[in-house]
Formats: sequence, C-alpha cells, structure tokens
Amino acid sequence: MKKLSLILVFVLVFSLLAGCAGTPVIYYTECDCPEGGVVAEPAPAPQETPSDAPAAEGALKTGLHIAANVKDSKAATAEENGEAKYDVTMVAVLVDDEGIIRDCVIDGIAASVKFDNTGAITTDLTAPVQTKNELGENYGMVAWGGAIAEWDEQAASFASYVIGKTVEEVKGIAIDENTKPTDADLKSSVTIKIGGFITAVEAAVNNAQHLGAEAGDVLKLASVNGTDSSTAATADKDGNAQLDCTVTAMTMNGDVITSCAINAVQAKVAFGTAGELKSDVTAPVQTKNELGENYGMVAWGGAIAEWDAQAASFAAYVTGKTAAEVSGIAVDESTKPTDADLLASVTIKIGDFQALIAKAAQ
Repeated sequence: MKKLSLILVFVLVFSLLAGCAGTPVIYYTECDCPEGGVVAEPAPAPQETPSDAPAAEGALKTGLHIAANVKDSKAATAEENGEAKYDVTMVAVLVDDEGIIRDCVIDGIAASVKFDNTGAITTDLTAPVQTKNELGENYGMVAWGGAIAEWDEQAASFASYVIGKTVEEVKGIAIDENTKPTDADLKSSVTIKIGGFITAVEAAVNNAQHLGAEAGDVLKLASVNGTDSSTAATADKDGNAQLDCTVTAMTMNGDVITSCAINAVQAKVAFGTAGELKSDVTAPVQTKNELGENYGMVAWGGAIAEWDAQAASFAAYVTGKTAAEVSGIAVDESTKPTDADLLASVTIKIGDFQALIAKAAQ
C-alpha cells in the first residue's frame, strides 16, 4: 500500500510539471492570494446548468460573444506619441432550438491609450470609455466621413437583418472583397464592413445556451469599460496600457432578469522606456471565458473556482431577480459578496457585475 501511494504521488507530481510546460502566465486582478502560499480548497461540486435540462416550449437560448483585437498600435517617436489602439465587437443573440436567430444586438468599442518616448502614459485613464452605440452621432461617421448613417444605426440595421435567419444564412450574406454588403436590401442601410459582424454573430449563436430566456423576453447588451495602466515604464519594468471590458447579454420579462451571460476582456499592450512596443499586437486577444483555467486564478491564486465559473455562478444567481435586488446584494468594502449562498461559489469582486446588470436593465 505504501509503495502504491508513492507511485501515485510521483505520477501526480510529474503530471503537474508536464501541465506547466508552455503554459502562459496570465496576470489577473481578481486574485485572493492567501498569505503563506496557496491554500488547497475543494472546488465546488458540478451543478446542473439550465442547458442540461429539456427546453420548455417557447424557450430560447441566450448567446454572447466578444471579439477583441489590438490594431494600428505604434511606437513613440521624438515627434509623436506611441499609441495602443483597441477594437472590440460585442454581440448578443437569442436563438431557438432550430438555430433561428430570434433577436440580436450589436455594439462595439474603439479605444486607445497614448504614451510618450519616455514610457509615460499621456491619456487620461480616468475618462469614461463609451461604446459606439453610446457615442451615437458623436462617433462621427456621418459628420466626418459622409456615411449614409452612423455606426450605431448601421449595426442595428444589420442586427435586424439577421433576425429570422440561421447562422448558415448569415454566413451566406453577399459581400465584396472588403466585406461590405452587396445585397441591395442590406446595402440600402449598411455600407460599413460586416465581416466582423458575421463572424461575431456566428460565435454568439454557437455560444448560446438555455439559461431561462423565453419568447417575448427583451434582449439586452451592456458593457462596463475602462482603460488602465498597471505601471509606467521604468528601467526595471515595461509599461502597460490596458483596456478592461466586462459584458453581459441579459434578457428581461418586465423587471425580472430571465437569463444572463457574462464575459470580459483584458487587452494589454506593453511598451518600454523609450516608448517602443513590446507586445505582439498581431496576437489574438482571448476573453476570460475563452481562457478558462488558463486565466490562472485557481492554479496561481488558489481561488475556489476560475473566473469564468465564478462569473457563470453570479449570472445564474441573479436570474429570477430584479435589477434593484441585484444592486442590493450584500458586499464588503472591496465589493466581494458577503451573502453566504453567493459566497459559496463567488469570491471575486462583483461591483462591476452589479453595475453591469444595472446598466443593462436601463
């Protein structure tokens, strides 16, 4: 028995070492790192999700997708600041069991952080980051580009156009080499590139699950966004410009939340003391849900569950509640929950989640 135990220990250690090889270190901000090292805690027992149960008549699946990338970033020079540019597309859908899209909402973010050739941030990181829908006409496509309609209107037109279609029909929408629509009906109201929309709608449909939504519910899409910098560049450490984006796809029947999905993105760009770019800005930006266990809260911080699991637990907890009840969830001074039922599966800060639900319910 003692010999068998030793063999099992060696196998376990070897497996852990093998699993660490090539695993990227993910820096996160929601870690409860116990003093004196990681405290091993049992993970919450798997629970049946709404998608495991048979769908009731009229039940719809709620889907969310965030597509984020860093684009057109540049290094700083003596004449010009460097800049990290972020582009985000967010899509929420309701889908029936035949794969037909019953509702769709689209939004986006175009944000940037500037830094000079000493590695100092020159952007006001306290300024709010508005989405393209929130900006409306201030996004400037009509005033400065002579577009037939503003971005938010064109995105809404595309979203309406895909309602009643399957993913295969959406993927079959005729486009030119720049991914602009060529179909006469769609082209009359949408002249922007739609390749990203098509891909994001497909992903949102593929992500969709039965979370409690039913026919007649109102679909909401909201985000809480901000730019941040962990540090300016120093002789010992790269600077860092970051976009934080937390998003929900939520449905409501009256004042009651009937389904909820949450995801988030931390898009980072590192730069040096001379304002030189240190990040591979061509690399894909994964969401926290896509990262899953690679986000690292369990492996590196000893959390009771990974971010994606905790976000899903919060989303399930607020389903059936009103936005006012969600705002009233008891939290401590750092916005971590103190309610025993919620605390059993959610130990991260939930202040942004509460703000997200309140914003979506408006």
